[in-house]
Amino acid sequence: MTLIIRHMTQDDIPFVQEISRTSWHATYEGIIPRPIQDKFLQTAYSRNRLMHRFQDSPFFVAEHNGTLVGFANFSNVKDELAELFAIYLIPKIQGQGIGTALLQHGMQALQGAKSLTVCVEKDNITGVHFYNAKGFQISDEFDDQFDGHILKTVRMVLELPPAE
Repeated sequence: MTLIIRHMTQDDIPFVQEISRTSWHATYEGIIPRPIQDKFLQTAYSRNRLMHRFQDSPFFVAEHNGTLVGFANFSNVKDELAELFAIYLIPKIQGQGIGTALLQHGMQALQGAKSLTVCVEKDNITGVHFYNAKGFQISDEFDDQFDGHILKTVRMVLELPPAE
């Protein structure tokens, strides 16, 4: 298996859009109504929004055997804190260590961060298990208004080791 984790480029936008659509529909089926998913994806993963995201924050893609199969977008470090905004993979390649590789690559790029936070929909069992397995701990739960739909969200935090 040849796996390359690299910074996203403008040429990756159509692939990131497709990965986000595929993974969102697989992940949130039965949790978030499809019309709300589609509306969110059109906005959050529009070409303009993705251009800003990869220019202004750490945004990495995973290439597996020459094909883009996943991505991860982090916040910039502020006051020693960082957030994982998104990490998505094509569903058929989940469980092969690619998500872990994206997460680790991003954490190494977050110079000066002491902790990493992620917000996960509570019913996204796969996501919650993934973060638990990586050492994230639930810090709190809250209701999130998502385009007229209430999501039960858990905030999870991982304390990062000091930079070497």
